[in-house]
Amino acid sequence: MTLLYLVLAIVAGSALSLLGGLALLRAKKRRDLAILLTLPFGAGALLAAAFFDLLPEAFHLGSPRTLLLWTLAGFILFFVLERCASWFHHHHEHDDSKLHQNQQQRRLIVIGDIMHNAIDGLAIGAAFSVSIPTGIITTLAVSAHEIPKELGTFALLLSRGWKDKTVLLANVATAAATLATALVVFYLGTDVHLPIGPLLAMTAGFFIYVAASDIIPDIHEQPRRTGTIQAAMLVIGIIVVGYVITLLGV
Repeated sequence: MTLLYLVLAIVAGSALSLLGGLALLRAKKRRDLAILLTLPFGAGALLAAAFFDLLPEAFHLGSPRTLLLWTLAGFILFFVLERCASWFHHHHEHDDSKLHQNQQQRRLIVIGDIMHNAIDGLAIGAAFSVSIPTGIITTLAVSAHEIPKELGTFALLLSRGWKDKTVLLANVATAAATLATALVVFYLGTDVHLPIGPLLAMTAGFFIYVAASDIIPDIHEQPRRTGTIQAAMLVIGIIVVGYVITLLGV
């Protein structure tokens, strides 16, 4: 019975967190404006998730100095992955270069989302190992702070050239990581000893890298008025997601 509640809670929570992204997909007539606003919001959501959620949780599990090194390792790893991918590409034309850059950024965003969702699954699986009510509350808390993050993820992937259906399938696939890791932790219980602290810290490094190296530079390239609006949306993204995380204590 506990296993059934675990599966139902994660499926319902994942569906809830995708609602914001689906709303963005439906706004086809104002898609460009929506992406213009939600793209920097997504960057703010990633930064808030890193600094208000992932790093504080990691610091509870180990030495802040050591875990900050893991954060740096995550940042550098994403940088190396992006550089390695570019080595296999010949930049003949600007359009080709931009297309390749978008492909790289999409991969980075999806990898980071998978890791974040997988870590959420660790927390949910452990909570259900304690009791059904604890598991349900934890799932609701995780889903609540995933809603604005998923909205940002949808905007990021749409702005990097993916079609609606591809973005939806990618988000469903990354959400499956939550269920997979939750089931593993639930079945193994206390027998599993995963390095959750370093995983949290590395994921924070991934999120910081994507926001700081791929999204914020795009804001600087915009005309002054557009850039100012996007900068405001980035700050709003940080405030909204940070407030939700702080309010829920997750």
